[in-house]
Amino acid sequence: MVQSKAADVDGYLIEVPEEQRAVLAEVRQLCREELAGFDEVMAYGMPAYERDGVCEIAFARQKQYFSFYLMRSDVREAFEERLAGQDMGKGCLRFRKPEDIDLGLLRDLLKATAARPGRIC
Repeated sequence: MVQSKAADVDGYLIEVPEEQRAVLAEVRQLCREELAGFDEVMAYGMPAYERDGVCEIAFARQKQYFSFYLMRSDVREAFEERLAGQDMGKGCLRFRKPEDIDLGLLRDLLKATAARPGRIC
């Protein structure tokens, strides 16, 4: 995992290569729009979104892919069918190229996360 030493998300995005920055800025904007009441923080060297001090969402640029961390097992289970064809680990959705990032899916995952608190994996 590539970890940033940036103090905030603006600093994190500045570190990302320019050709990849735009899509991460879009993911950030989605998070800000859909995660009302969450705090934007840097956690484990990546942008993260916390509710009541508990990290529920994060994203990062890795060496060979972009990762979107969905820490809520209930949301993953609710979206099991839509996530079936995705490259996904226990809580990490991976996209190889910026154009592979399904912003519609991410928006729906964020909306479901924001709707109510749930169990973290």
